[in-house]
Amino acid sequence: MSSKFTKQQSEDHYKAHLSPEAFKVLRQNGTEYPFTGVYDKHFETGSYHCAACNTQLFESAHKYNSGCGWPAFDTAISGAILYIEDHSHGMRRVETRCAACNSHLGHVFEDGPVDTSGERYCINSVCLVFVPEKTTK
Repeated sequence: MSSKFTKQQSEDHYKAHLSPEAFKVLRQNGTEYPFTGVYDKHFETGSYHCAACNTQLFESAHKYNSGCGWPAFDTAISGAILYIEDHSHGMRRVETRCAACNSHLGHVFEDGPVDTSGERYCINSVCLVFVPEKTTK
């Protein structure tokens, strides 16, 4: 799949090609309101890619309904995510960023499904682009 983005671009490029909300979340560490994102309750088969650079981040097989109000995954594609300690808002969290373009995605918590990784990747919908699985007939 082609993308209008290469991996690392200037902030002006991101500002010109992302919606204002996507720019605020991806490039300025914002957060979308819970239960408002298009992928919160989306469970089709395919993969989820970074909206800023098209890097594949998650497979739909690892998405689950955590009830948190944002898309939740229990596992990321190996090497696709950067993990950064985040002590903002009086909390200790781990921020997730796209390893290819350094865009903010959300956070990962250790309260996910115990029968899998035990992790909950809490990701802003606006940071994702869903790519449906190709079906052959």
